[in-house]
Amino acid sequence: MSEKSQTPAACCPPASEQADLRPIEGDEADEELASLSKAIGHPARVKILRVLVRKNVCICGDIVDELPLAQSTVSQHLKVLKDAGLIRGDVDGPRVCYCIEPRALRRLKALVGGL
Repeated sequence: MSEKSQTPAACCPPASEQADLRPIEGDEADEELASLSKAIGHPARVKILRVLVRKNVCICGDIVDELPLAQSTVSQHLKVLKDAGLIRGDVDGPRVCYCIEPRALRRLKALVGGL
């Protein structure tokens, strides 16, 4: 990790390992899949997810360094992913540290797998 990065424990609380027993079919599941799909519907957001999975945790500046986009654009994409619940972010002074929300990623995989 770069100097800007921190350990996962310092930035994001531990992820829930509890099994998600919600159905993968039906109206609610379809709405959820559509919402999550919309959140990953931009190549930059897919790249951000890949960066976060690979690095496990990133300060916003680390993510900006990985993409050919302005910091403000990356921040907007991060907001979409966070609003969808796919990532978590904690404020650490002037910095915001992001990490994957594993339960949401598992849920997305289950919903897609249920097609």
